[in-house]
Amino acid sequence: MKHADRVWAAVTASDHHAAYATSWRRCVTLHGLDPEVVRRPPRLEQVALARAIDRSAALVAAARTELDRLFDVFGHCGCCVVLTDDTGLALERRGRPGDDDDFEALGLSAGALWDEASVGTNGIGTALAETRPVGIFRDRHFLTMNTSLSCATAPIADHRGRIVGALDISSARDDMSAPYLNVYLSAAREAAMQIETTLFRTAFSGARILLVPATGARHGLLAVDRDDVVLGASSAARRSLGIDDQWIKSGRLASDLLDGDDSPADFVAAERRALRAALTRSHGNVSAAARLLGTSRATLHRKMKRLGLSRHVA
Repeated sequence: MKHADRVWAAVTASDHHAAYATSWRRCVTLHGLDPEVVRRPPRLEQVALARAIDRSAALVAAARTELDRLFDVFGHCGCCVVLTDDTGLALERRGRPGDDDDFEALGLSAGALWDEASVGTNGIGTALAETRPVGIFRDRHFLTMNTSLSCATAPIADHRGRIVGALDISSARDDMSAPYLNVYLSAAREAAMQIETTLFRTAFSGARILLVPATGARHGLLAVDRDDVVLGASSAARRSLGIDDQWIKSGRLASDLLDGDDSPADFVAAERRALRAALTRSHGNVSAAARLLGTSRATLHRKMKRLGLSRHVA
């Protein structure tokens, strides 16, 4: 059976629930693609690519160490390593000169756009569409022309939990196998987690970073100030703890989230934390903060002066 016939059979079968078949259906119903049509990924001119790289400067800087590390490990296996932005645009690629012709022929190069709408089911586009790590082995690609590729891709989230890019390990070797692809996927996922950690620590360089329990392999990160007010949370922490931007902006304490003994040994520190949190929650309105604390405005002013607190707590 030809590849295109398998695609159409999976798209039309009501009981075909494989993950790649879901992507195939998107390719047909949302993007109007035909698996037999030759569709090379759109490619930006050098000036436009430079602008895109500049827009993703923080991601590129955070990812370069991981790109180099992965290439050192997998480059000799005939793989290339690709970093994209949130649209699937390839920003950087690592590969051996001897393999460049193969990947260039497939369109896997810096400046190429690998979203599902352009080239159908593929590691980069599908991982970004489904916001999860994805391995696409050879004939699991939508387009027949891409069935020589095997791709393992993990999306990357920034310090706010928003997807900003993806990290991909691709191979065009004839002897590629599904078990090897799982190894590549595990490596891509681990590297993406490290990039996310770097982005988070850079964004909150003056804060304490707490590790929190999270679902799956990813650890959660919380950024807190000296008074235990939560300043930021990674995507894994947001999912695990059920918090969002609004929760963070409300000026809540890490101890509101985490189990265990959160009473500080120093009573003064505890009092300062409570006042700091109330002022944050009331957006610097002293009267409102006093009501939250169940005290008078005058008493709160005296405590603020004693503890060196300002109403401008942001």
